[in-house]
Amino acid sequence: MLDQEIKSQLKEYLQLLENDIVLKVSFGADDVSKEAEELVNEIAGMSDKITIEQGEFPRTPTFSVNRPGEDSGIAFAGVPLGHEFTSLVLALLQVSGRPPKADVKLLEQIKQLQGPLHFESYVSLSCHNCPDVVQALNLMSVVHPAITHTMIEGSAFKEEADDNGVMAVPSVFLNGESFVNGRQTLKSILEKLGTTTVDVSGLNDKEAFDVLVVGGGPAGASAAIYAARKGIRTGVVAERFGGQVQDTMGIENFITTKYTEGPKLAASLEEHVRDYEVDIMDLMRAKSLEKKDLFELELENGATLKSKTVVLSTGARWRNIGVPGEAEFKNKGVAYCPHCDGPIFEGKDVAVIGGGNSGIEAAIDLAGIVKHVTVLEFLPELKADKVLQERVYSLPNVTVITNARTSEIYGDQKVQGLRYVDRETEEEHSIELAGVFVQIGLVPNTEWLEDTVERSKFGEIIVDKRGSTNIPGLFAAGDCTDSAYKQIIISMGSGATAALGAFDHLIRN
Repeated sequence: MLDQEIKSQLKEYLQLLENDIVLKVSFGADDVSKEAEELVNEIAGMSDKITIEQGEFPRTPTFSVNRPGEDSGIAFAGVPLGHEFTSLVLALLQVSGRPPKADVKLLEQIKQLQGPLHFESYVSLSCHNCPDVVQALNLMSVVHPAITHTMIEGSAFKEEADDNGVMAVPSVFLNGESFVNGRQTLKSILEKLGTTTVDVSGLNDKEAFDVLVVGGGPAGASAAIYAARKGIRTGVVAERFGGQVQDTMGIENFITTKYTEGPKLAASLEEHVRDYEVDIMDLMRAKSLEKKDLFELELENGATLKSKTVVLSTGARWRNIGVPGEAEFKNKGVAYCPHCDGPIFEGKDVAVIGGGNSGIEAAIDLAGIVKHVTVLEFLPELKADKVLQERVYSLPNVTVITNARTSEIYGDQKVQGLRYVDRETEEEHSIELAGVFVQIGLVPNTEWLEDTVERSKFGEIIVDKRGSTNIPGLFAAGDCTDSAYKQIIISMGSGATAALGAFDHLIRN
């Protein structure tokens, strides 16, 4: 079940177990049960602190991680391998008594929750956003005796997932009702439970920053580090640290690192920023920016921050196609992440809208999971690199349609098909399918700025070689700018440039 390298690493981790733990199991004769049983037996065989007992659960296969004589509330339905293997390892350590690494204030908020709270999260093992949710809910179960959490492997319980309308992961249910979808952090989950309150007056009373960075992606992190290293008062406002990198799977063009994954890189970015005296204000969204004696940044929570200079690094998001049905069926068949949501459509027909590199890579990945993929490209020919085109045209279960203008995504409770217009003949066609993956590029997160700063017709902030905008003291970096290329490493460089530009502005003014 586990290769030798993983076994060696796991054995080292299991040496960190503080106390005995009991794995309660319920397995059947099916293949998934056999895999789960093999995994549990391998783990138990690596430590004399782990024992196995028979248990009863509503799903088979399931196993739970407990203290002797006390249920922790943490259970895994399916086989927690892939991206969820780390979730299992952390559960073993935390249930054994090893303290979780979390902010003390957040731990106190968990303890104050009113139970019982029974969480269930549907995941796919290829989803890189799911572990954050699983690990946060597991931690809550360890800290609070009235909180339970079961991770459910969607592909092992397809019928149940379908019955519950799960068409995107992670999908979390609380006490039997849909609670939240998509990537979450411990802090954002607690916020949705109503335990966190924003200290608006405290934010308003903050001393003015020398440099205030808006956005926590690669450009924002780089800008914050470069500014802080100059010894000036630096702050970062971010809706989520890491930005769109959190939604990126494999990264193979980040120089000096042959391969990494988005969430791992995002965690490294935040860790690096926290090494410096940077005031990080996360889970906050900018509303407007005004230049007075100082820059005043109004947040959606009503607070206002002041700064002598500002670096805008708000990044970009997936572009919507803007047709009827897209918004209505988001997470109900309309998806934007093939790595996360692809396994949910195993054995079904899907479409990919977009013939660039992202779209064709998505089609290639999905072809190994789903029954059939239809690629719809608006232009007369695909825009993807030649090697990707050759690969996708070689796949027997992929159809490519060019000159296609998607006109509608339709369905009842979930996606049932889409309509497109042949741009040559103006004839409308329909395709019956279960899922639509939108891959048509990015749109900058700059609409909130309105006429504050000069932007291109695409909404990108126009900057010069120093990262300066048309407003003195206002700088911008990364994918929200008119940079010719949108790459992580380019964003990092532009963030450094903008911070140095801001520092230069400060010393000259």
